[in-house]
Amino acid sequence: MKFLPLLWAQLFRRKARTVLTLLSILVAFLLFGLLQAVQIAFESGADAADARRLLTTARYSIIEPLPLGYRSRIERVPGVVAVANADWFGAKYQNESNAFPVFAVDPGRYLDMYPEFTIAPAHREAFVTTRTGAVAGQRLADRYGWRVGQKLPIASEIHAKTDGSLSWEFDLVGIFDAEDPTVRGNTDMVLINVAHFDEARQLGRGTTGWYIVRIADSEQGKAISADIDRQFMNSPDETKTQPEKEFAIGFARQIGDVGALVTRILLAVFFTILILTGNTMAQAVRERVPELAILKTLGFSDRAVTLLVLGEALLLLVLGGAAGMAAAVSLMPMLNGATGGRFPPLFVAGETWLLAAGVALVLALVIGLPPALRVHRLRIVDALAGHR
Repeated sequence: MKFLPLLWAQLFRRKARTVLTLLSILVAFLLFGLLQAVQIAFESGADAADARRLLTTARYSIIEPLPLGYRSRIERVPGVVAVANADWFGAKYQNESNAFPVFAVDPGRYLDMYPEFTIAPAHREAFVTTRTGAVAGQRLADRYGWRVGQKLPIASEIHAKTDGSLSWEFDLVGIFDAEDPTVRGNTDMVLINVAHFDEARQLGRGTTGWYIVRIADSEQGKAISADIDRQFMNSPDETKTQPEKEFAIGFARQIGDVGALVTRILLAVFFTILILTGNTMAQAVRERVPELAILKTLGFSDRAVTLLVLGEALLLLVLGGAAGMAAAVSLMPMLNGATGGRFPPLFVAGETWLLAAGVALVLALVIGLPPALRVHRLRIVDALAGHR
């Protein structure tokens, strides 16, 4: 720390050049923070997946329904601990722009399947016992100003009632949330009691969209999946069972490989920063060769002068990187507000900060090492004579 004033003076010897370089690094790390947040949001479904949960859908398309009677047969498969079912309801609230997922579920079974969701015992009990009951994610309830005890009028996208109407009404009996920010992105939905839904809908009674299967041993996931599908082989409703994480990754990749896209963008950005900052550092050291020679004359060892040059590069990257990451954090509330809650919550995770620190350290070494080695080999006589 005693050399920090010297490093600071060296870094800001030419203020305009240093400020412009810092701004470039700031922008690079700002993009890094934002893009990493987007990648985490897209992968939140897969990251939140439990290795002991399987999903059983129709073999050829998830939109094809499966008989409700399959549940008892799946429960009898060795290794299966519990089974829940869910059906896509879809919804629009008040107008076309207010769309969000709604799932018809068996309340107790479904909530048991997802212990990462937090719900008050009274709200859970009300959901189980109220045929017209519904529970909503906390973020969704906050967005629309919903309160427990109110009527919840929503229009289904595909399911008509027996009278042909797409307008449904449920009793909002509870709110659920999640402590983990990654899981919280998957709570922007409404769950309705399947008992009322199946009784009141016009078509598809006695069927469900898919089954969620909890197994005792995640290592047996593939084998149990094959046993489940074997139960319904050559039937009119064949199934496809796979680990929940595998399903979530496949579903996300229908949009595109976000991780690969983010990686390519960041590689291009940091390669540009590497060239720009490396040139700046090389020029700054070249201008100060006589001064560095004087430091050696005053008793600074080759190693000390070399570390000063590396420290200057590290200070430059730390200042720019920290400012960029802080800017990314400050933008998160605005970006989350702009999405209206329709996108999983964006946040700069702790591992993103660690990764940013690692990137800054590597860039500092790559940028600072060539001029530092040059300074290490510098001969005092040659430097003072003007031979650089």
